[in-house]
Amino acid sequence: MTCFKESYLFRLLTLLLAAYQDSGLHRLAVRAGAWCSRQIDESAILRPLCREGAAARSWPDSLACKLLSWLVNLPGRLLRCFYLLLEGTFEDSFFARLAFRLGDETAAAEGWLILLLWIIPYEYWNNAYTLMAFLALLLLLHAGAMGRGDRRLDVEAVGFFPALFFGAVVLGVVFSLTRNASTRFLIYHISAALCVLVTVSALRSAEELKRLAAGASGCVAVSSLYAIFQRLSGLEVNESYVDMDLNADMPSRVLSFFDNPNTFAEVLILLLPLTLALILCSKHVVSKLAASAAFVLGAAALGMTYCRAAWIGIACAMVVMLFLWKPKLLPLFFALCVLAAPFLPASIWNRILTIFDSSDSSTSSRFPLFKAGLEVIRRRPLSGAGLGTAAVQRYVKLLNFYHARTPFVHSHNIYLQVWAEMGVLGFVGFVGSALWGVKRAAHAVRHCAGGAVRTITCAACAALCGALVCGLADYLWNYPRVMCIFWFVFAVALGGVKLCEETA
Repeated sequence: MTCFKESYLFRLLTLLLAAYQDSGLHRLAVRAGAWCSRQIDESAILRPLCREGAAARSWPDSLACKLLSWLVNLPGRLLRCFYLLLEGTFEDSFFARLAFRLGDETAAAEGWLILLLWIIPYEYWNNAYTLMAFLALLLLLHAGAMGRGDRRLDVEAVGFFPALFFGAVVLGVVFSLTRNASTRFLIYHISAALCVLVTVSALRSAEELKRLAAGASGCVAVSSLYAIFQRLSGLEVNESYVDMDLNADMPSRVLSFFDNPNTFAEVLILLLPLTLALILCSKHVVSKLAASAAFVLGAAALGMTYCRAAWIGIACAMVVMLFLWKPKLLPLFFALCVLAAPFLPASIWNRILTIFDSSDSSTSSRFPLFKAGLEVIRRRPLSGAGLGTAAVQRYVKLLNFYHARTPFVHSHNIYLQVWAEMGVLGFVGFVGSALWGVKRAAHAVRHCAGGAVRTITCAACAALCGALVCGLADYLWNYPRVMCIFWFVFAVALGGVKLCEETA
């Protein structure tokens, strides 16, 4: 670190930053930011879009919320009553006291658990691992509540729209054309729901929030190292992942521990902003350097995936991150992007140029997929074809909606696929959850003092925005592990909002 501070590069960056701080461009950016804030606060059009809706506002006091909260907290209350009946026995037991102590560290346990879960190679992965892991965390949380009596599952903080979405998930099984297959997908969604509920409920401090970000950063570092190893060891080019006529000079697309390079890229979109937040809020040099190394490795690995939708998504995420964290740095960020453009490898430039090229088979193949998804929605707009990709695949094949060379797997658009699976209620629940989470996080960081909580909440909000943009051209939940990571980031954003409001 000392060598870097004494280097010419550090001096040059310091001079550039000082020149920017005193420049007219900086003053213009500050005024523009203040003007935008006033427009948001005073605009008759933007204010309704930015404020919390009536349904979300009334959720904590609603009968549905109170009933759901009573049901999910019933096991914890029964365990607490059991503890009070045999308090002396439990207090004399070493293992009981150990369980109570571990229950107080649920967030720390989750940080390690997500790291271990998300670096398991695809060939050894089983989606039951996620369910078992979050059931174990739920038991830990109940153990902490049993010994202390002041812990509960925070249904109110989870919100109305996620509850609505999960209701649509259950209805997606009830009205499914392939109920057995849909039941299997229901298990994946239960794992994601447990992830949100446990994460939001377990978070109590900025340190616990940083531990979750550290777990995400560890996943980025380990998976990216393996991806770079794949490239260096000469991974063979898979022609099913790219149009070789337009990308003849493109090397192999790395996929790390996942089965598909797009999947790996989606994981990086969701976790790289949290890694950046860890760099910004770490207080120790070692942790800051470790997070910096993870971010650099992750950015390099994301480039090696050659996933165009992910590149657009991460660019959007970085812009949102800076806008929420320090908007005055946006002009400098755009300037650095322009300066860095000439140094990009030719293969990446060529890949970027094919984004809007209809002759690219990867681009052109999406239109029949979009059309098939829209046909499913047109025929079954209310109920959908049923939860899971298998139900949509069967319905598309049954009514002959898809006509292309490659097989129909999903709609290649998260919004179309969710609607096609769960109907309009699922679509409203998903979009409402995403927008509500982003709005809540953005509002919280605008009214929160600086610190680790604010920075990580900014990062989680930015990651969600990046994933939602990427979802326009891909179905992020094709792999249930990515679905769980998406909802984990969503839960980190909500947990950050809760901590911001407690410290406001």
